[in-house]
Amino acid sequence: MRASVGDHLVIHGRSVGLPDHTAEIVEVRGADGEPPYVVRFTDGRESLVYPGPDSVVRRRD
Repeated sequence: MRASVGDHLVIHGRSVGLPDHTAEIVEVRGADGEPPYVVRFTDGRESLVYPGPDSVVRRRD
């Protein structure tokens, strides 16, 4: 998985009926766009994330 600042990380719900969570990547701490990422969720929270297999990166437009 590779990402750049400004991309969005989508974390899919782990169970049926749970919503996906989307966060903006504000910092890439790994080499060459690799995790971990510092992300900002829509409610303003920031978190250091090591994305799992239930996550995808959507490139910024």
